[in-house]
Amino acid sequence: MRILVTGHRGYIGTVAVPLFQSHGHQVTGLDSGLYERCTFGPMLGEEPPALCKDIRDVTLDDLAGFEAVVHLAGLSNDPLGDLNPALTDEINHRATVRLAKLAKESGVERFVFSSSCSNYGASGDNWLDETASFNPVTPYGQSKVAAEFGILPLADDNFCVTCLRSATAYGVSPRIRFDLVLNNLVAWASTSGLVYLKSDGTPWRPIVHIEDISRAFLCVLEAPTDLVNGEAYNVGITSENYQMRDLANVVVEVVPGSRVEYAPDAGPDKRCYRVDCSKIRDTFPDFQPQWNLRKGAVEIYDAICQLGLQENEFENERFSRIQHLKFLIGNGILGEDLRYREFEGVS
Repeated sequence: MRILVTGHRGYIGTVAVPLFQSHGHQVTGLDSGLYERCTFGPMLGEEPPALCKDIRDVTLDDLAGFEAVVHLAGLSNDPLGDLNPALTDEINHRATVRLAKLAKESGVERFVFSSSCSNYGASGDNWLDETASFNPVTPYGQSKVAAEFGILPLADDNFCVTCLRSATAYGVSPRIRFDLVLNNLVAWASTSGLVYLKSDGTPWRPIVHIEDISRAFLCVLEAPTDLVNGEAYNVGITSENYQMRDLANVVVEVVPGSRVEYAPDAGPDKRCYRVDCSKIRDTFPDFQPQWNLRKGAVEIYDAICQLGLQENEFENERFSRIQHLKFLIGNGILGEDLRYREFEGVS
C-alpha cells in the first residue's frame, strides 16, 4: 500500500514508519521539521522519501497517487494546545478536516486519524467506551473532538475514515518526549531521585506504548474497509488504566533509590478518565499489545541511564515540546504562527 504519513519525524511517526515498511508498505513522509533538534537516538529503519511541508499548506498534488493517509501531525498535547488555543484549532482541527477533504478529492481510499482519549476529558471514575460522551477540558482535546466531527461524515463507499483515540503514550523513540506522564515520572526519578507528581495522584489515566499505537494503525490500514469505515477505536489495553499515584509507585519500584514527592500546589486534575479498549481487541484478534506499565518504565529507565540524561535536560527545549517551540519562537526561527521564518539562508 502507498501510504503518506504526516508527522513522520515525530514521537510516534519515527516508530510507526519502520513498522509499516517492515510489512511491505511504501511510505512517504510529510513533516515541517519542527522537532529536528529533538533527537534522542538514531533513526530506526530506512528513511522514507518525504515532503518538508506544514500540513496547513498541503495541496492536491501532494496527495496524488497515495492509497492511504495516516495523519499523525499536529500540536500534540495539552501544554502545546494552551500556548495558543486559536492556533491549536487551526492546526489540529481545521487543517485536519481540510487535509481529509483534499485526500478524498484526490482519490485516496483510506484516511486514518490520530485522535486521543483526551476527548473524554473530565469523566471521573466511569468506564468509557467509544460511545461515551465527549467532555474535553483543554484546547487540545477540543481540537481533536472537532476534527473527528469534521472528518467522520466524509466517509463513504470510496473513502474509508477511521479515528484512533490513543491513550496517553509512553516509550522510547528517536524523537522521545519527556512531557508525557510515564516518560516524565521516570525521568524525574532517574535524574533527581524523586517521582514528582504535579497532581494529588487521584486522576485516572490510560497509558499505551508507542509501539502498540503503531500496531493499531497497521491493523486498521490492513483491515477490510467495511470493517473500519466510519469507526473510532480506543487504543490501549483496558487493564492499563491507572491512577497517577499507581504510576508513581511502579516507577519507585523500577528506579533504585527513588521516592514519591508531590508538588507544593498539587491538587485534583480535571483530566480524569478510564477507557474501555475492548472494541479494538474484539475487532482485531491479531492486535496483540506487547507492553505494560512496568516493562515500559524499565525501558525508559534503561534508555535514560544509557544516554546519561541530567536533571536539567529532560524538561528543557530538547525534550519538552512546549519548551522547544518557545525556544524556536524566542530565537526568531519560528513566527508566532509556528511557521519557519527565512533568515540567513535558512527557512
